[in-house]
Amino acid sequence: MMRLVLAAALAALPLSAMAQQGAQVQFGGMQQDTRAPVEVTADQLQVNQTDGTALYTGNVIIAQGEMRLSAPRVLVVYAEAAGRIERLEATGGVVMVSGSEAAEAERADYNIEAGQVVMSGNVLLTQGPNALTSERMTVNLADGTARMSGRVKTVLQQQDDAQTGGGQ
Repeated sequence: MMRLVLAAALAALPLSAMAQQGAQVQFGGMQQDTRAPVEVTADQLQVNQTDGTALYTGNVIIAQGEMRLSAPRVLVVYAEAAGRIERLEATGGVVMVSGSEAAEAERADYNIEAGQVVMSGNVLLTQGPNALTSERMTVNLADGTARMSGRVKTVLQQQDDAQTGGGQ
């Protein structure tokens, strides 16, 4: 029992510092090959040839490799070189899932060439039983890390000795 209390106290020290400065978290399930094909499905599609965009609405699901992103509305912006997607702008309540990790936010901007997803507005990241919240999360898909900023809060579920095999 004493080890559990000590571990919780030690874990709380760096968390308070992270909450003040932003948190760098491992986001290994989100490591992604940004050159993989992007598949988009939705209820409706409007294409604007003038500005090189496509607006998907209604139950939008975007898949790239193991990553899935869903939202009510996604604007796809094409690069000047035809056939290449430059970025995706998802709004209206976004969910991004990869493996056992999931993130929710009001908005997500995915810059494919940079390999970066920026989620903003009431961000919630779940990693197994643990949860982190913030106003903004920037995911680096190349190395599988994420940086959370804007009033970061972390809830870590403690394992008891019976679950970890320790104890006696």
